[in-house]
Amino acid sequence: MSLPGQDAGLTPMFAQYREFKQQYPDALLLFRLGDFYELFFEDAEVAARELDLVLTGRDGGKALGRVPMCGVPYHSADAYIARLIERGHKVAICEQMEDPRQAKGLVRREVIRVVTPGTLVEPRSLEEKESHFLAAVCQGRTGFGLAYADLSTGEFAACELSGAHGLRQLVEELGRIEPREVLLEPGLERAPGITAPLERMGAALTPYGSGAFRHEAAYRLLCRHFGTHSLRGFGAEDKELAVRAAGAVLQYLEETQKTTLGHITALNVYYPGSYLVLDPATRRNLELTRALRDGGRRGTLLEVLDRTVTAMGGRLLRAWLEQPLLDLAAIRARHEAVGELVQAPLLRGELRSLLGDMRDVERLAGRVAYGSAGPRDLVALGRSLAVLPSLRVLLEEAGSPRLVELRERLDLLDDVRDLLGRAIADDPPVSPTEGGVIRDGFDEEVDRLRAAARDGKSWIAALEARERERTGIKSLKVGYNKVFGYYIEVTRANLAAVPDDYQRRQTLAGAERFVTPDLKAMEEQVLGAEERLAAREYELFAEVRRQVAAQVGRIQASARAVAEIDVLAALAEVAAVYGYTRPVVDHGEVIEIQGGRHPVLERVLPEGRFVPNDCLLDTGENRLLLITGPNMGGKSTYMRQVALITLMAQMGSFVPAQAARIGLVDRIFTRVGASDDLATGQSTFMVEMSEVAAILHAATRRSLIVLDEIGRGTATFDGLSIAWAVAEYVADPTRIGARTLFATHYHELCELEGLLPGVKNYSVAVREKGDEITFLYQIVRGGADRSYGIQVARLAGLPRAVVDRAREILATLEQQEGQRRARREAAAARARQPVQLSFFESRPHPVVEELLALNVMALTPLEALNLLHSLQEKAKEGR
Repeated sequence: MSLPGQDAGLTPMFAQYREFKQQYPDALLLFRLGDFYELFFEDAEVAARELDLVLTGRDGGKALGRVPMCGVPYHSADAYIARLIERGHKVAICEQMEDPRQAKGLVRREVIRVVTPGTLVEPRSLEEKESHFLAAVCQGRTGFGLAYADLSTGEFAACELSGAHGLRQLVEELGRIEPREVLLEPGLERAPGITAPLERMGAALTPYGSGAFRHEAAYRLLCRHFGTHSLRGFGAEDKELAVRAAGAVLQYLEETQKTTLGHITALNVYYPGSYLVLDPATRRNLELTRALRDGGRRGTLLEVLDRTVTAMGGRLLRAWLEQPLLDLAAIRARHEAVGELVQAPLLRGELRSLLGDMRDVERLAGRVAYGSAGPRDLVALGRSLAVLPSLRVLLEEAGSPRLVELRERLDLLDDVRDLLGRAIADDPPVSPTEGGVIRDGFDEEVDRLRAAARDGKSWIAALEARERERTGIKSLKVGYNKVFGYYIEVTRANLAAVPDDYQRRQTLAGAERFVTPDLKAMEEQVLGAEERLAAREYELFAEVRRQVAAQVGRIQASARAVAEIDVLAALAEVAAVYGYTRPVVDHGEVIEIQGGRHPVLERVLPEGRFVPNDCLLDTGENRLLLITGPNMGGKSTYMRQVALITLMAQMGSFVPAQAARIGLVDRIFTRVGASDDLATGQSTFMVEMSEVAAILHAATRRSLIVLDEIGRGTATFDGLSIAWAVAEYVADPTRIGARTLFATHYHELCELEGLLPGVKNYSVAVREKGDEITFLYQIVRGGADRSYGIQVARLAGLPRAVVDRAREILATLEQQEGQRRARREAAAARARQPVQLSFFESRPHPVVEELLALNVMALTPLEALNLLHSLQEKAKEGR
C-alpha cells in the first residue's frame, strides 16, 4: 500500500511518517512512538512475517482507513534489528528528538541511522573474534579498486588490483576479508565474475551511485575527514582506484550513520602481493577458519591456534592466519618473540593473566567515538586501560626486538584513565539518563542535587512513622507512582481519623489516597532535584565521553599493541603445550620438514596415534613428489600438513614438526576434491578443471602446489592424459617449476620419475595379510602398484556380495589387460627387428626414421598410444 500524496488529508503523524519513508524507500522504517518502534503498511507486513510478530492495525483516518501495524519495544530493538539485517533487509531508525511531555504539537523526529548488513555495531550482533567489514569495489582502465572498513573498530584499508590477473586478485582479496556488504559501482552488479563469488560468501550486494566513486569527490571527502591537504601521507596520492573505492565507503558510512566517524583515523593502503596469497579454494580446502563440513570454527586451524584471551587479539590472529608474510625480517621478528615467550613460561602466564582482564578496547573506543557508548562501556574501558601500566612493567623483562617495540608503543593513557576513574561511578546503570552515572565528588552541582534528593527521600521515608503516630492509623502507608507522585494511603475503615490538612488525591476500592502541603512541597523538591540531577549527570556523561573520544587515536594505538602481544603469547602457549618447534624461514627454495604433523588432525586423534612424516621439496631434484596409494591411507592429510606447516611458518607461528626449513613461498594452491556448482551450471569436473586452470595461470616457481586426484571426474584415458600433462607442466622449470605435491590413483604416472627431471615417487605404506590391509600412514619412497580400492570398500561396509563380485570383475579385467599388454609388447618387439634392406637401398626404414625424429618427452600418454598404433600399422605394411 502506498501513502497518499501531500493533499490527501493525512493525519499529522502519518504525514510525518510519509516524509521519512519517501527518503528511505528501500529500508524498513522503525518509527518511534512512545516506548515502541512501530512499522506501518508493507513494512509492517514484512516485519511481522520476518520477526513472527502480531500484525495489528491503526486508524489512519478517512484518507487511509485501517493501516497495518506492528512494533517492537525500543529497549530491546537491537535484537529485532539484527534479525532483520540477517534476513537481508535495511532498517532506518526514526527517533523522537524531544520529550513528548514537553513537545508542543507533533513530536519532532529524525532518522538517526540506517542499519545495513555492513554497518552493524551493536555488540550482540557481532562475533567477538571476527571483523565485520563493509567493502566497495570500482573498476577503471587498469584494473579494480577495493576498500573496506569495520565500523565497530575503525579499521579502514584499500588497495588496487591491476594487470592481467586483476579480477582473480580481487576475488582472492574479497575471499580473505569476507565482507558482509559490498558497494558496487554501477555496472558491476552485472559482472558475474564479481557477483557470483560474493553471493556464495553470503555478502549483501548494494549498487551505489556513481557519484560516490568519482575520484575528485572521493579525494576531497577523504582529505576533509582526515583533516589533511593530500593523501600522500597514507600512500594513496597516486592510487586513483583505491581512493575511489575508499571514498565510496566513507560516503556510505556518513550517509547511513549520520554521526561522527572519529574512530576512523587512518587509511591503510596496502599491496596484496606483499603477502603470501591464498585463493578462495585454498582457504576452503585447508580449512583455515571454516570447516568444510558445516562452515563452523570447529576442526579448523584457527581453532587449534586461538589461545588468545582478548577479542581484539582473536581478530588479529585471524588476520595473520589469512594473510601470512613474505617479509623475512618481519617473520623472524615474530618467531623470536614467540620463542622468548615459549622459554619464559612465568612471563607468558602473567601476561596472559593480565590480558584476560581487558575487554575489547578496540570496539569500546569505536562506540565512544561513534557516540553509542553507555556508562558501563566507559567503566569497562577504564578498567581495561588500568591494566596497561602493569602490562608495561611486565614487558620490561622482554628482550626480543618485537616485544620491546610493542612495549614502547603502549601509551599508558594516564589522563584518560584518571578522567574515567574520577567521573564515572563503579556500578552505573545501563542508560546514561537514569541517574547514578557520575561519581560523588566529581561535580559540585551533582553532589548538591543528589543531597537534596536524598534528604527529601529520607524525610518522606520518615513521614509514614510520624503520620501513624499523629493520626493513630496503624495501617497508614506512604507510597509513590509515576502518575500521582507521592501519597498517603488510608483504608476506608480509618477515614474518620484523617486530619483536616489531608487533601484527597485518589479513590480506590478499599482506600483513599491523600497528600499534605508539606508532602507536596517535599515531592517538588525531590522530583525537581532528581530531574535536574538526571539532566546534569547526562550532560557531564556526554562531556566525559566527548573528551575520551578526542583521544580515540591513542586508545586504538595501545589496543593494537595489546592485540599483538596477545597473539604472540597465544602462539607461544600453543607451541609450548603442543610441542611445536621454531622453523627456519629463508630466501631459499627448499621445504624440508622432519617429523611433520597435521596441526588439526593430531588434536583429534588420541595421544600418540598420529604418525609424523618427513618432506623434502625443492626446485631441483625434488620438484614434484608423486604420491600414490590407497584412499584413507593419509595422502591428503600429508599434503595438507605440508601446506599448513608452510603457512604457519610464514605467519610467524612455531610449527608441528621436529624441525622445519621453509624457503619462502609466494602462493599456496590446493586442488582437493570438488563439487557441482549448480548456480553457474558447472559440473564437478568443470569445477575441478577451472581450479586447475587458475593454478596453472597464476603459480610461479616460488609457489607451493597441492594437487589431489586430478582428472578423476572423466573417462580413464582422458583423466590420465590430463593428469600427465598437468604434472609435466608444473614440473617444467621453463613453465612453472613450482614445488608440488601430486597425489594420484593413476599408477601409470609413476613412469614420470624416469622421464621428467625433478619427479620423485612416494607412496603410502600398507601392510597386507591375505585380504586384510592395515594403513601405516607412513609416506615412503617409491610408487604404489595398487589402489586397494576393493579392500577399502569392504572396510567402508559394502555388502559382501558386492565386494566378492567386484573381486571377480577385477580379476577378469586384470587378465584382459595382461593379454593386451602381451600383444602390445610382442608387436613392439617385432617393430624392433632389423629391416632387410634391398641391395640398392642405403637409408633406414620409414618407421625407424619416424622413431628417431620423435620428441618422446613432449608426448602425452594418449598421443603416445595413438602414435604407437600408427607405427605398428606402418611396420606391418613394410613386412
